[in-house]
Amino acid sequence: MRTVGLSLALALLSLLLAGTEERVTAGVDRSEVAGKWHIVALASDSESFLRKKDELKMAMANVTVLGEGDLKVSFAIPSPGGCKKSQAIYKQTGILGEYHSPERGNKTVQVLDTDGKTYAVIFASRVKDGKTLHMLRLYSRTQNVSPEIAALFKKLAKEKSFTDEMIRMLPRQEECSVDGA
Repeated sequence: MRTVGLSLALALLSLLLAGTEERVTAGVDRSEVAGKWHIVALASDSESFLRKKDELKMAMANVTVLGEGDLKVSFAIPSPGGCKKSQAIYKQTGILGEYHSPERGNKTVQVLDTDGKTYAVIFASRVKDGKTLHMLRLYSRTQNVSPEIAALFKKLAKEKSFTDEMIRMLPRQEECSVDGA
């Protein structure tokens, strides 16, 4: 569960990417990224995720933009043991669109699609125990996404070689929020 939470953090950071895709960069600024996000869907090739995916519920994150483009991200992740809250500071690495938190290890994130206001689809890669793991996430300002955005997420997941078994639309939850995190 901690691995999923830490990966979610880095994915939110990627919303600041100034990446190469016009759709991602057009009109997206840091002020639009700040605030609360619901993590409404995941796709992953991690064995840990695949074992636990049916137990997962929507998580939340709150992004605060700090000076020099660094980010403070607070999380609320529901788990069988209760609501797990944490926060981290992420710094730009000097590589366009990449962020790093020394205590969190090396992870790379990339925005595949966003309107900068209501949703973002984020791809993350990291190496754990010598194996490269991938995760795709759908972030939304609300707990509900349109059928078109859900379909876009699934399409992008398939383009990244995730199978139907690796994709999970997360159920709503009310008991775990970033408020007060």
